[in-house]
Amino acid sequence: MADHLRVAIVGSGFGGLGTAIRLKQEGIEDFLVFERADDLGGTWRDNSYPGCACDVPSHLYSFSFAPNPGWSRSFSPQPEIWTYLRRCTDRFGIGPHLRYGHEVQAARWDEPAKHWRLETSRGTWTADVLVSAAGPLHEPAVPSLPGMESFAGTAFHSARWDHEHDLTGRDVAVIGTGASAIQFVPEIAPKVGNLRLFQRTAPWIIPRGDRALSRAERALYRAMPLAQQVARASIFLTQEASAVGFLHPRLGRLAQFVAARHLRRSVPDPELRAQLTPPYAIGCKRVLRSDDYLPALTRPNVDLVTTGIREIRPHGIVTTDGVEHPVDTIIYGTGFRATDSPIADRVTGRDGRTLADAWQGSPEAYLGTSVSGFPNLFLLLGPNTVLGHTSVVYMVESQLAYVLGALRHLDDAGVAAVEPRPEAQEAFRADIDRRMRSTVWSVGGCKSWYIDRTGRNSVIWPSFASAYRRRLRRFDPRQHLTVPHPAPAVPAPAEATP
Repeated sequence: MADHLRVAIVGSGFGGLGTAIRLKQEGIEDFLVFERADDLGGTWRDNSYPGCACDVPSHLYSFSFAPNPGWSRSFSPQPEIWTYLRRCTDRFGIGPHLRYGHEVQAARWDEPAKHWRLETSRGTWTADVLVSAAGPLHEPAVPSLPGMESFAGTAFHSARWDHEHDLTGRDVAVIGTGASAIQFVPEIAPKVGNLRLFQRTAPWIIPRGDRALSRAERALYRAMPLAQQVARASIFLTQEASAVGFLHPRLGRLAQFVAARHLRRSVPDPELRAQLTPPYAIGCKRVLRSDDYLPALTRPNVDLVTTGIREIRPHGIVTTDGVEHPVDTIIYGTGFRATDSPIADRVTGRDGRTLADAWQGSPEAYLGTSVSGFPNLFLLLGPNTVLGHTSVVYMVESQLAYVLGALRHLDDAGVAAVEPRPEAQEAFRADIDRRMRSTVWSVGGCKSWYIDRTGRNSVIWPSFASAYRRRLRRFDPRQHLTVPHPAPAVPAPAEATP
């Protein structure tokens, strides 16, 4: 017989650990966190490439209920974020609830029993509530290029960095110019023999302005937690204000001026600078922060290749102009499968359809968190909850308020499950699409990973983060259907005795 849980959580990154902590704070102990890897951390465990760091200021990229006064820099590096998550796990006693090496292979809603049934690589569990905290940036996206299997050298994705492979003196190809590439390219460029950077579309890059936090600052935050709260609030307000440029593209011209000036100052060569100038409005694709990426491209051992890739051969990459570029190492900086996460194929709802079946290539969820036809399922950083301007940890905490509200409602109303009404979910989607039409993501003139295969932006939240928090502050039973508990089994009548 399967073990039964009140709540099953999938994933041990910020979302999964945040859920676990908030459950304990609510006095709920009957839960487990299923993690397919052998350690916690999610994105901040998997991405260990050279130079990996957060592009949101440190004080904001952390739980509001667990500030860290010890950040070493204004933008925290990956090892410190990973350590922070470990410390939160210890501080709040989450360790006993973690199950490593437990990959959730299937989760199916059991309609007669009114609960979820989880098949993992290490056994079977049932749970009243399922929280998917796998996140949108956990499954690497590797392009399908002709001849990939014939490559005789070493190839890997940036999220699966091969630390055993020494890049010193190598002929390295980097495919992709996204948020990961702009961090590791400056780190590896000085040591490789030659680096060829294959760029499909240039990104807009603004100065990072990273700096070390002084001992005095850290001592102040330890001695006066209120000072760090004020710093966090100030950063939040600044970041929140920057959303105006995304929502009203004409007001984004100042940011584009800053990015263009940064490019001019970093790249003296006008020809190279032209190749690095994006042909779309800033914000249409993810805005990147870096002080050293653009200067790294001016190094004599670095070449920018803007011609498309035709095929990969055993010892090189051939572009569409017929030129073969000799390389012995390929690093894919090509991002993640944000709009077609594998978890969608593994979660089956009330009517026997998977999330992938329900979504048909365009993910949607009520408030970005729950899905009609999938009772007691909650998605953290689900459809249309990713931000272009501030911390997604803020969004996760907003969603957790909604999840906890739903759990309280289950108890207060004495019902087995809740799910959003179809009309509520449709109205939310229509509102998202309406808001999106006037934003830079719709009129900015680019194609980004925010766009799913149907042409819809199913990733970005098209408003202020504070507006999202207000919408999820209270769980609204009127927007949901309730599922009663299963009727108790009626015992068979006893046989009459003669």
